[in-house]
Amino acid sequence: MKEFFCGSLVPGCDWHTRHEDEAEIIRRAAEHMRQTHGETIIRETMIEAIRSRIEKARSAA
Repeated sequence: MKEFFCGSLVPGCDWHTRHEDEAEIIRRAAEHMRQTHGETIIRETMIEAIRSRIEKARSAA
């Protein structure tokens, strides 16, 4: 399981997602950027910034 925290890219944002598939995390994060942060164009640099911040999920214990 992997996860992405938007706050690592957009300070102050509490949104996060987790999934087994990195591509699904990127898809969800890009959609979040459009809907919440008003990004109309998701450039390759944004995708790379998201990808570089995806981490192995911490255990819920």
